[in-house]
Amino acid sequence: MSVASCNQSPPRVLTRPLTLLFALASGAAVANVYAAQPLLVAIADELDIGRAAVGAVVTCTQIGYGLGLILLVPLGDLLERRRLVTAQAVLLALALTAVATAGSTAALLAGLMGVGLLAVLTQSLVAFASVLAPAGERGRVVGTVTSGVVLGILLARTVAGALAGLAGWRAVYALSAVLTLVLAVALRRALPRTGPRTDASRTDAPWAGGRSVVVDYRRALRSLARLPLREPVFRQRGLITLLVFASFSTLWSCVALPLSEAPLSLSPAAVGAFGLAGAAGAAAAAPAGRLFDRGLGRWTVGAGLALLALSWLPLALTRQSLWALAVGAILLDFAVQAVHVTNQSMVLALDPTAGGRLIGGYMVFYSLGSALGAITSTAVYAAAGWSAVCLLGAAFSLLALLAWSWTLRPARLR
Repeated sequence: MSVASCNQSPPRVLTRPLTLLFALASGAAVANVYAAQPLLVAIADELDIGRAAVGAVVTCTQIGYGLGLILLVPLGDLLERRRLVTAQAVLLALALTAVATAGSTAALLAGLMGVGLLAVLTQSLVAFASVLAPAGERGRVVGTVTSGVVLGILLARTVAGALAGLAGWRAVYALSAVLTLVLAVALRRALPRTGPRTDASRTDAPWAGGRSVVVDYRRALRSLARLPLREPVFRQRGLITLLVFASFSTLWSCVALPLSEAPLSLSPAAVGAFGLAGAAGAAAAAPAGRLFDRGLGRWTVGAGLALLALSWLPLALTRQSLWALAVGAILLDFAVQAVHVTNQSMVLALDPTAGGRLIGGYMVFYSLGSALGAITSTAVYAAAGWSAVCLLGAAFSLLALLAWSWTLRPARLR
């Protein structure tokens, strides 16, 4: 494929400590997208948001995230990457400050959309790490960094719930703003200068001059828009990802509602603690990356999707047993991360030099699925209760399994 326009290969300087910094920063950034989930009841009570509409708190963040994937992540293929991720981190800290000080529902939703827009720092870092990784180790590196992303997503709920119980939901965003600024400094100091714009001295380069950068950016966006039409693998993995994260978001965007109501009546800290159960799913990320490196990616995805569908059986018993919720959360998150890491690795393998556009485009499906799960699950819960929510999550899972089986047809085998 000809997705990329860059023709320089960056130096391979990805040490293990730097990989871990990528994982830490990626996890901290994406945590901001999910921190609101155990706080929904507290936010709704303070700002007088109805239970049926509270899913908009999560959905606005996901909408911003989707816009960031389209508009910001492709810049990694055009600009010097270290400067880009540092600037994104600083702006993310400012958006988090706006959420922490929001005085109205409109201000909160606008701030959360900004947080989502800039939290795509995570995908910029994943693409950056992929570019630095040796070709034969790309799956392992993406798996390691994604482990940090998974832990950020899941531990965000635990930390946010606990901190909200001590100091209120606004403290969650204030603390995250400070942490993001600290990480911005660390990234600036530790990351290498690399990327299509590193060689600024070349006057014949297609990026010389601001006007050429704008032209290249427009071309990158057009290339991104054409990806689903031109790349069957991208299209297939994107559809599976949309359905997988719709199922994932169905659980985590809604589970705080039944847990916070009678007869369970759990506190935000207790609700957030269930993120620790789901955090076990991070263990799937690195093994999934290694299986991809061995050529077993397709079957890893199939096994993960089957497990995802089965996870909704214990989740349906949440009101009867919190142990069932813990078991279901572990199974669900383990399955989701195995599928996610493998799909990312498959997409990045199409053209590693165009990692920004590929990962940005792929993650649009992730964001759309997360938003779909958030808005539908809370509406379904308000109308028909937890059992109906579990049927919704299982339906998304089975549709993903069906989409995967379609990719096994001989004419589509990739």
